Amino acid sequence: MAINYLKIGKATELEGRDRKFYRFLEFFPGFFSIFTLFILLLLSYLKPVWVAYFIIAFDVYWLLLVIYMAIFLISSYRKLNKGLAVNWQEKCERLRKNDFRFDGRLDKISDKSLARQGVFWTDLWQLIILPTYSEGVEIIRGSLQALVDDGYPTEKMIIALAMEERAGQEAKERAAIIEKEFAGRFGRFIITWHPDGIEGELKGKGANQAWAIQVVREKIIEAENLAPEHILVSVFDIDTVVHPGYFFALTYKFLSVDNPYRASYQPIPVYHNNIWETPFFSRITASSNTFWQMIMQIRQESLVTYSSHSMTYIALREIGYWSTHMVSEDSRIFWHCLLHYDGEYRVEPLYYKVSMDVTHDQNFKETAKSLYKQQRRWAWGSENIPYLIFNTAKRWKTVDRGKLISHIFIQIYGFWSWATNALIIAVIGWMPMLLGGNRFNSTVLSGNLPAITQNLMSVAMVGLILSAVVSSLLLPKRPKQYTIWKNIRMILEWLFVPVTIIIFGSIPCFDAQIRLMRAKYMGFWVTPKSR
Repeated sequence: MAINYLKIGKATELEGRDRKFYRFLEFFPGFFSIFTLFILLLLSYLKPVWVAYFIIAFDVYWLLLVIYMAIFLISSYRKLNKGLAVNWQEKCERLRKNDFRFDGRLDKISDKSLARQGVFWTDLWQLIILPTYSEGVEIIRGSLQALVDDGYPTEKMIIALAMEERAGQEAKERAAIIEKEFAGRFGRFIITWHPDGIEGELKGKGANQAWAIQVVREKIIEAENLAPEHILVSVFDIDTVVHPGYFFALTYKFLSVDNPYRASYQPIPVYHNNIWETPFFSRITASSNTFWQMIMQIRQESLVTYSSHSMTYIALREIGYWSTHMVSEDSRIFWHCLLHYDGEYRVEPLYYKVSMDVTHDQNFKETAKSLYKQQRRWAWGSENIPYLIFNTAKRWKTVDRGKLISHIFIQIYGFWSWATNALIIAVIGWMPMLLGGNRFNSTVLSGNLPAITQNLMSVAMVGLILSAVVSSLLLPKRPKQYTIWKNIRMILEWLFVPVTIIIFGSIPCFDAQIRLMRAKYMGFWVTPKSR
């Protein structure tokens, strides 16, 4: 039986030379990160002056990077505000009337778009898959109520609440409550039950949603003869609360861009559902992730599907739906499509927000542990580096080599910098003075290095201040039980960023990469949802 290499999850699923090559590629991300720090530590002892010059150059690079990212963050913030201010339903209606005027507000219509081919928004179905495991009724209810309140006709929505059979009797009780409240409020509402113990599957979100869409395909799409090309699929984490108008914004983008079936559609995730109640380190980490996603929206060549996103049913069907044995299924679906279509696939940025939960557990200590595990799970996305390189090599004659190689280097750099950059600045910068001995401390550079580093990092603090300002501007309305001092405290909390990016950034990233090096493959860890 021929192997579908695009469904490969890890080296142990291969044999012979393929397995050895894949294991080497799994070893590479962690080795690259560890080797970077090791060689800098070694040279701090053998050639401390070299490392000192490297540290100065790296600090300059970091300063320029902060300025570069700050420009993108401001641009993305402005575009987000514009996107939220647009009446996307009105614009969808304009397309229905063949009114293609361009008013400069995020709505240029491609000459090859579906809108120009006579496809109207009223032709489309919105299929929303909501995988859940142990989350409470209040969280599921909040997500579904947001869909009702979105403004898109609910009769054109197909809701699949994807439950896990292994969640037991409590899950059945939750499902019964939700079905009673929401079954009659959408065009189609179905609860699917993912069986436990299917051979070869990972106990995680990907397998659940893959099962759910197969049930929807059989019981709704094929049974009712719905047009596959007129179905948009949104897979949302169960805590996702869409901002009103999301589905009109999504629909407009789908109808107005060129080649819409070769694209996924990514909104901006903001972690606001419970942001006022969570510990400071959870808020900072969540906001930092939001800012990164906002920056990636501007850098579309680097944009990858993340968490809650949308795509076409056509693309999903053609690739065989989601992998059932992956931890990082949110991004893997994009890489799978990119390779399946030989590089002719992309992510379209939606300058629109969806709100999600900040990590929050029973107490301070448990929240810290949960946040660490969440970040380690996200860092496990480095498993896509061997996947990308391996499958690019397998499809070398057919793929867009330039595009795939570019993506590979972006991913390698991204996970390397995630693991190493904060440690280079915070730790390695001191090593020439600590390990270099008299060979370094007797030089003029030894006296200047701390001052140069401090001055460069002080200027880079502008980026930190900007982050605090944008974070405060994005905050939802303050609950009545809190005073203005809560806002002030949340701004001042950004001073802890240098610590949080090490504890909840570099360290869990190294943890994940070392596990991948050792073939200690991770399972899917469900982040606790507590409000």
